Amino acid sequence: MDDMKQVILDYVKREYLEEDDDTEIDESTPLITGGIVDSFSMVSLKRFLEKKYGIQIPDADASPQVFDTVNNIVVLVNRYLEK
Repeated sequence: MDDMKQVILDYVKREYLEEDDDTEIDESTPLITGGIVDSFSMVSLKRFLEKKYGIQIPDADASPQVFDTVNNIVVLVNRYLEK
């Protein structure tokens, strides 16, 4: 697994799963449709990504579909890193 995927997975686990939650998540786990990340959490995840990677993600591109898996999030972040 590459560094960006691991950074995002670690953030999601730390911020959105309880310490005693033994839910296993990976880069293809549904985050939003799976109930791990809600709309408020999605905003904080977006801000984390913008700060961590020095990018701006337009609200129009921050859809629940894009933020539903770590794999999708990585594609989005890489698209803005290339700009």
